[in-house]
Amino acid sequence: MRAPAIGGTTAALLLAAAIGLGPHAPFASAQEKPQVLRSEANLVEILASVSDAHGKPILDLKQDAFALSEEGVPQKIERFEAETNRPLDLALMIDSSASTFKDLKFETEAAAHFIRQVVRPGDRLAVYQFDESVLELADFSDQVPKLQAAARKVAPGSGTSMYDAIALGANALRHRGAQRRRAIVLVTDAGETTSVTKFDEARRAAIASEALLYSVVIRPIKSESGRNTAGEHALITITDDTGGDFFILDTVEQIEAMFDQIDRELRTQYLIGYYPQPTPPAGSYRHVELKVEGGDTVHYRKAYFAVGALPR
Repeated sequence: MRAPAIGGTTAALLLAAAIGLGPHAPFASAQEKPQVLRSEANLVEILASVSDAHGKPILDLKQDAFALSEEGVPQKIERFEAETNRPLDLALMIDSSASTFKDLKFETEAAAHFIRQVVRPGDRLAVYQFDESVLELADFSDQVPKLQAAARKVAPGSGTSMYDAIALGANALRHRGAQRRRAIVLVTDAGETTSVTKFDEARRAAIASEALLYSVVIRPIKSESGRNTAGEHALITITDDTGGDFFILDTVEQIEAMFDQIDRELRTQYLIGYYPQPTPPAGSYRHVELKVEGGDTVHYRKAYFAVGALPR
C-alpha cells in the first residue's frame, strides 16, 4: 500500500496545539511568592552531538560547558542529560529512483547492516522507499529480521520525490509520542524531480517533527555541472536546521562507514531542555544557538516552532 501524497495543507498543519497551565497557584498569601507552574509542553528540548577535530564523540562534558540562547537572548538550562538513553524512533528512507539502480543492492545490504546495528530494545524503526511516490515497506518495529527483509525488497522506480519522503517521514515520527528521540535517515542522490511537497513545506515539517535529519547523498556524477546541486543544497539547509548531519559519498562503498557514524552520533547525544524566556508567540519560528566549550564540531537543532498552531 502506497503512502498518501503529502500536499501543502498537510505539511502546514504538522504542529499540534498545546495548552499551558495558569501562571499562579491559588490562594497565595501576601507574604508568599506566587508559585509559577510551567507545562512540559512549553519545555524546548535540544539534542546535541559534540565531537573533536577527528570526528570522535566527546562524552564527558558537564552542563556548564553548554551555553544556550534563543533569538539572541541567553536561556537557563533546566534539564541536562549526558549520553541520553531515551528510546529512538527512526524512519529509514531509501531512494529507489532509476539513477540509483546500479548501486541499489549495495545500498540495501548496507541498510540491513545498519538496521541490525542501530535497533536496540525499546527502539522502533520503519523502512520506506521513494521514487515518484513514497512506499512504506515496514511500519515502526523492533523486529530486526522483518526490517532487514523490508530493506532488501526496495525495487527501482522512476522519479525522485525527496521532499515528499522528508515530509511523510517527519509526519509519521511526530505522532510517535513524547519522551522519545526521533530521526530520519535519508539515502539519496538528491536529484529531486517529482515531489508534490515544496522545499519550504518539507523543511517546516522536519522542524515541527523535532526529528534529526541525517542525509546520506551518493553522488552519481562528481562534476557539479552534471548534477542537481540544488537538491544537495536544499538537503544541507534542512539537515542543519534539524541538528542532524550531512554526508556526501563519491562511491557507494563508503555508505556502511557513514551508517556507522550515524549510529555513533545517535548513541552519544546530550539532551538540553529549557523554558524559553520571554515566552514566544504561539506558532512563531524560533532560532536557537548553542555554544559548547571543549568541542570542535557541534550538531544541534537550530530552529523550532513555538507551542501553538503553526501559522499558514
